[in-house]
Amino acid sequence: MDNNNTHQCVICGNVKGEGEGLRIVMGFICGDCEKEMVHTDVKDAKYPFFIHQMKQLFVEKNA
Repeated sequence: MDNNNTHQCVICGNVKGEGEGLRIVMGFICGDCEKEMVHTDVKDAKYPFFIHQMKQLFVEKNA
């Protein structure tokens, strides 16, 4: 779901409009997830989830 004005967040899967997050490589992270990730301590249980989801930004689809 990657129209001209919308992108699907690789972290939460929500669709957001252009300018509501970060384009990284061929993916997108919404502003809400970006804020949550920045404030998540490495000891937090959700930290490994964020790392796993962010790896999807660098995995080639249909490879």
